[in-house]
Amino acid sequence: MGLSAGAAGEPAAGRGGGGGAARDMSELEELRNEISELDRRLLELLNRRLELVAAVRDHKDAAGERWIDPDREAELLQALVATNPGPLSERGVRSIFPAILDVLKQEVAADRRAPAAPGAAPAPERQRAVERLAIVGTGLVGTSVALAAGRNGTRSRGFDADRGVLAGAAARGAVEPVSSLAEAVADADLVVVAVPVGAAPAVVRETLDAAGANVVVTDVASTKRPLASLVDPRFVPGHPVAGGATGGPARAAADLFDAATWFLTPTDSSSAESVELVERFVASLGARAVRTDAAAHDRLLALTSHLPHALANLLMLRVAEAAAEDDAPLAFAGASLREMTRLAGANAAVWSDIFLGNADEIAAALSGLRASLDDLEQALQAGDRERVEATVATAAAARERLESFAYRTEPGQLNRIRVRVPDQPGVLARITQILGAAQINLEDFELRHVSPEYGGVLVILVAGADNAARARELLRREGFAAA
Repeated sequence: MGLSAGAAGEPAAGRGGGGGAARDMSELEELRNEISELDRRLLELLNRRLELVAAVRDHKDAAGERWIDPDREAELLQALVATNPGPLSERGVRSIFPAILDVLKQEVAADRRAPAAPGAAPAPERQRAVERLAIVGTGLVGTSVALAAGRNGTRSRGFDADRGVLAGAAARGAVEPVSSLAEAVADADLVVVAVPVGAAPAVVRETLDAAGANVVVTDVASTKRPLASLVDPRFVPGHPVAGGATGGPARAAADLFDAATWFLTPTDSSSAESVELVERFVASLGARAVRTDAAAHDRLLALTSHLPHALANLLMLRVAEAAAEDDAPLAFAGASLREMTRLAGANAAVWSDIFLGNADEIAAALSGLRASLDDLEQALQAGDRERVEATVATAAAARERLESFAYRTEPGQLNRIRVRVPDQPGVLARITQILGAAQINLEDFELRHVSPEYGGVLVILVAGADNAARARELLRREGFAAA
C-alpha cells in the first residue's frame, strides 16, 4: 500500500530489526511447545498415579483398613518439601500437592459408590404432572415454579402486572410471556398464583373467574386463612416453605423446591381431583406435600417463621436505639447479634402483608414470649441461678430436638468443629475439598465473620465422632486451627 512502517503502526524500535522479532517469536513458540509437552507428560503421570491410588484402596479394602491415611500423606508432603530443588516455593509445594491428592481421592471415591442393594427399587423418576402450566406473578417463587416444572417438560405461560418482572422471567427461559391474565390461563391444566400475600385473595378470585371449568388453581401465599373463604372446587390453597429475603426472577432456581415442604390447605369445597392434581404437581417439582388446615398452618408459621422475623426487627431496633449516641453497640457487636438479626429488614412491603395477614396468631406468639421474658427478668432480679440455668438447659435440649429433625440424626451424633479462616479467597473451597476428598459429609456449616484482620470462624457440623476426629486431623495437617 506504500505505507511506511510507522504509518502501518509498527513500533519504531522494530524498524530494520525484523530478523530479531522473528527470532523472539520463534523462541516464544519453542517455550510454548515445551510447556505443552510437559503438560501432556504431567497428565500421563497423574493418570498413572490415579491407577496406583485405586490399587492401594483395593488392598486396604480387602484388609478392612481405612484407605485414607493422614499421617502417610503428611510424611509424603514433608518429604517433597525437603527434596524440592526450587524455584517452586515451599508454599507452592504445600498448595499444589495436597490439591492433587484430594482430587485423586475424590476420583477413586466417585468410582467406588456403593451399588444399590439387591432387589432395591430404583429411585423414582419425577413424572410430569401437567402439560400446560400458567404462572400468575413471575417473581422469585413463580419463576422458580416454572423452571422446576420445565425440568419435566411442562410448558409455562406467564403473566405479571409488572412488565419488567415478566420480561425478566422470560429472559430466564422460564415462561412464554403473555399480555393478559385471560391469555395466560387459556388452555392451562393448572394455574399457580404467585403474588404477594396481600394481593393473593383478589388475584385468586380473578384467576378463577378467567379460568375454564376444568382448570385447577393453587397459590403460594404464606398465610392461608384469608383464602379459606374462597368457595370453588377448582381451588387448592398452598404454601411452599422456600424462597429468600430478596426476590425477583433473576434469583429464581429450578431446584428451589427440591426436598422442600409444601403445605396444602384444601378448603371444604376443594374437590378431591383438584387436590390430587396439585399434590402430583408439587411432587413433580421435588417438594413434599403436607396437608393441613388453614388455621393450623397459620398458627405454625406464626411461631416458626413470622415470630423470628418480628423479633429480629425488634432486637435490631433496640440495639440501634442504644447506638444512637454511641456507636459502640454496633462497632463491637459479636457474631451472636449478627446471627440473631440476619432476618431484620427483609422486604418491608412483603413482610407487612404477612404480619397483618396473620396478625392475631403472631400477637398470640408474642404474648407467650412476653410471659417467658417476664419470668427470666424476675429470675435475674432475684439472682435465682437455678431458674436461669434451668432455662438455658431446657433451651439446649429443645435445640437438640430441633437439630435431630433438621438433620435426621440423633443429637449425640452431631459434632461441631470450629475452624479459624483467614479473610482470603479460596480458603473455604480448600476446606471443603479436604473434607470432600475424605468422604466426610458436612451436615451444615456457618461462617461467622469477626474482622478483616482476624478473618472469621467456620463452624462445621459433622455426624459421627469418628468423622469429626478425622476431619480435625485432616484440617490440622493442612495448617488450619480446628477445635
